[in-house]
Amino acid sequence: MKKMLAALLFLSLILNIIPAIAEQKWISDDNKAFFADLLMDLMSAYETSSEDDDARIDTDLAQIRLVSESDWDIASAIAEHWRDVYLDDDYPLFVYKEGEQFASALEETSLRDSEHHAFVLLGYELKNGEMQPELVGRCDAAAAAARSFPSTIVVCSGGATGDNNPKQHTEAGMMRDYLIRKRGIDASRIHIDEAAKTTLQNAKNTMEMLKQQGVETITIVTSTYHQRWGQAIYNAAAALYRKYFDYSVEIVGNYCFDTEPAHDMYRYDDRIAINQIAHLLGVPLDMEL
Repeated sequence: MKKMLAALLFLSLILNIIPAIAEQKWISDDNKAFFADLLMDLMSAYETSSEDDDARIDTDLAQIRLVSESDWDIASAIAEHWRDVYLDDDYPLFVYKEGEQFASALEETSLRDSEHHAFVLLGYELKNGEMQPELVGRCDAAAAAARSFPSTIVVCSGGATGDNNPKQHTEAGMMRDYLIRKRGIDASRIHIDEAAKTTLQNAKNTMEMLKQQGVETITIVTSTYHQRWGQAIYNAAAALYRKYFDYSVEIVGNYCFDTEPAHDMYRYDDRIAINQIAHLLGVPLDMEL
């Protein structure tokens, strides 16, 4: 119990310092309460599923549409993806097998090799300015995927993290160097964002990079417990870019380094995802963690 309370307290502190995407008003003020209802109902449907879940979600969407068709487009994209990834028990996670040189699990899917596709590799906190084993595992997974799909680019995202990091090494910089020097991935294929320190910032910062590179589809590469959470944030950011910046990118795949979360708070990945989506949209949530 003490460990759970400590984890929830830590989670609360983390969520309180996650910045929203500033200066942009994404949805109408009149719809913020309805968006809050939708997000809470999505989370509830995952945590305590019932026969009424679909009806409540559809009612939330209908309320949003009465206020704004534009807002409804965004809400529908968020809800549809949540239903596919969080609420579908059969949603598959494709897992990297330690030591393999190619992504055999991905090769058996319908994923196509294309210069308009990107593997988006999400960072993990550094320790003493160096990559921890979990981040090395994510990089190994990304390298295997890059070998299997040689036309793709790799986007690494993650800033300078960790308490003891005097040289301000960044997750993205360390990932890039590892992929090039240790795994033989061509430097010209790797693009980096060295500013992000949260999954929300990952999505915000890399979305513009993906747009500039002409990327049309992405596969999220991260740890198993982080995959759905990461996808939920990227999908929400993609919905905003599609609506407001005339840029469409679709999440078409996932690839995972299989590991258990190092912190108990990460077991509440759905709650973190919902909170980060709320911050992204500028929607206040009344949530007890």
